[in-house]
Amino acid sequence: MSKVAITNVGQIVSGDFGNPLLAGDTILIEDKRIATIGSKELLAGKEPFDLVIDAGGSTAMPGLIDSHVHTTSGDFAPRQKTLGYIDSALHGGVTTMISAGEAHWPGRPKDPAGTKALAVAVSKSYYNLRPSGVKVHGGALILEKGLVEKDFEELKEQGVWIVGEVGLGSVKKPEDAAPMVEWAHKNGFKVQMHTGGTSIPGSSTVTADDVIRTKPDVVSHINGGPTAVSLAEIDRIMDETSFALEIVQCGNPKVADYVARRAKEKKMLNRIIFGNDAPSGTGLIPLGILRNICQIASVSNIPAELVVAMATGNTAKVYGLNTGVIAVGKEADIILADAPMGSVAKTALEAFAAGDIPGISFVMIDGELVVKKSRNTPPPQRAAKIEPKAV
Repeated sequence: MSKVAITNVGQIVSGDFGNPLLAGDTILIEDKRIATIGSKELLAGKEPFDLVIDAGGSTAMPGLIDSHVHTTSGDFAPRQKTLGYIDSALHGGVTTMISAGEAHWPGRPKDPAGTKALAVAVSKSYYNLRPSGVKVHGGALILEKGLVEKDFEELKEQGVWIVGEVGLGSVKKPEDAAPMVEWAHKNGFKVQMHTGGTSIPGSSTVTADDVIRTKPDVVSHINGGPTAVSLAEIDRIMDETSFALEIVQCGNPKVADYVARRAKEKKMLNRIIFGNDAPSGTGLIPLGILRNICQIASVSNIPAELVVAMATGNTAKVYGLNTGVIAVGKEADIILADAPMGSVAKTALEAFAAGDIPGISFVMIDGELVVKKSRNTPPPQRAAKIEPKAV
């Protein structure tokens, strides 16, 4: 059983919207899970450790969750003809990705048997092999006409548990989608729904009324992917439902600000989650989730520690994941970051509030150090370092 100690943490950002900042400067990890959080005195009697990290006064926060990725297989994005985009996102602090449907799969099958087979194959392949260690929940079923309730039962048995954006396949309107969503929920699936204008050929424009009648778990890219619905339609979705509200980097920034400010006013910030909506027509953005945090913390004037929760714990709660929060028993997916060199800020949270991307020193997944120096963020003012092993 591996034992890891992270010491000299300047600030612990929990990712828990209800308790966003934690007291203490030390985090102990045992067997891939967070075991203890508190002061450095916790180390006494706990040695030896397999790894001791001196955070150098920098900030610890949960690994980021990208709630909207159009995966295919492995670490390849055929729409952008790009290799290594998942690894690049890892260097932007993303430790978990959730598929919104494999819409860009070359020659994607659009019959019931084919869409089921694709979901099973992609789901199992990502669980068999994590690209660069990133936890990819792939194989989100794209709804096609002809699917029946038994299909969802069979998919559940094969480990598929996500429905990709309703509207990507031939099932587009509530009269067709709502019964399937009911079958999905009956079998424990989480359901996403495309919202706004069309994004790719074959997709459809989805209105507030469509979303309300279909009853998904997640309103995908409420700020547009990339085209948003009207503000009046957004108000209806926010006021007439309790669905998760997903803000994406590849969407409309003005509408993202509107949603965030209105959610703050209506005390709905705990409903907001963050995605990239990539690889898409707007490209690949390795720092997309960090950029979301920067925008909402700096432009929308929301406390950075709460915005971090939108990128971590809020999403984990929606999807039932045991990560996204620094708490005892949670999977040890942790970022160590600080204000970047040259910033007016002095901490990672201050950097977000100022609109600056923090510098990432280390990224851990399940207590394993997978990034020792981010190649995509600016260098941090205070960098974490590995201490000699305790003996």
